[in-house]
Amino acid sequence: SGRTMAVAKVNLRALTSWVGVARLFALVLSCLTFSLVASTGRFGGPYGTWCMFTWCFCFIVTLLVLLMELLELYPLLPLSWDDFTSAFSMLAALMVFTSSVVYPTTFISSPCSSNQCARQAVATTTSCLCFLSYAIEVSLTRAKPGDISSFLSTVPGLLKVFEAYLACLIFSLLDEYSGKPGLMWCVAVYSICFIFTLLIIIFTIGRCLSYIPCPLEKMLVGYNFLALLMYLTATILWPLYSFQGRSRPNPCDANCWWNKHLGVTFLTIFNLIAYLVDLVYSTRMVFFRAP
Repeated sequence: SGRTMAVAKVNLRALTSWVGVARLFALVLSCLTFSLVASTGRFGGPYGTWCMFTWCFCFIVTLLVLLMELLELYPLLPLSWDDFTSAFSMLAALMVFTSSVVYPTTFISSPCSSNQCARQAVATTTSCLCFLSYAIEVSLTRAKPGDISSFLSTVPGLLKVFEAYLACLIFSLLDEYSGKPGLMWCVAVYSICFIFTLLIIIFTIGRCLSYIPCPLEKMLVGYNFLALLMYLTATILWPLYSFQGRSRPNPCDANCWWNKHLGVTFLTIFNLIAYLVDLVYSTRMVFFRAP
């Protein structure tokens, strides 16, 4: 009759390779974690909502990634699949790590003797194991030295995801900065660097970097240098204007302005170090590339 049937290909290596096994572990562990937390009924408030969103989000996206690779449907998507999966695994590792710290700190009380507390402890353990699964996936998919075919799998690419995520954490802690020029400059630094870093990630995944009318690699080196200088000023100005003439309140709970500003201080330092390492690696990739 001349009719042909399209048969979907099944790529079993998507499940049996080391990367596939790491994704399967992450899938099962994230599902187990949010199921245990849901069974306790204790995940209210912004911190609990964030943790539950993290585990559910990572479960759903990991399931989609496994299905797309199992059925070999990802070539149909108008994006760079390797860049997308590298960026997601890095983001998932960071999100699950944060949740693995925030959840027990917020919801597990001492002494832990009830059945509910036992389930919370098991959920924390499975969340930590889920983080390890994503960390293993990041290490397995990281580009080898000299390979820049997938930018977001290189060290500078993974650092871009790390920098954007730290900026999001900083935004979640910002408090009482209006009316102070020094603090407003710091917020501007966080915002500008976050926007440009996010655009680099989106353009890379969307295969839009080729449309930029300038040498991309040298532009990234220049951007990293400027971002490093801007974060250096924020590292100095934020604690100077935040704590000058102000003592730590007593008592000071998790929502206390002092703890939030101290958290922003440390996150700013971490991002400063990230941009420094990013600049070093980017410079080596551009100016000291092996033939």
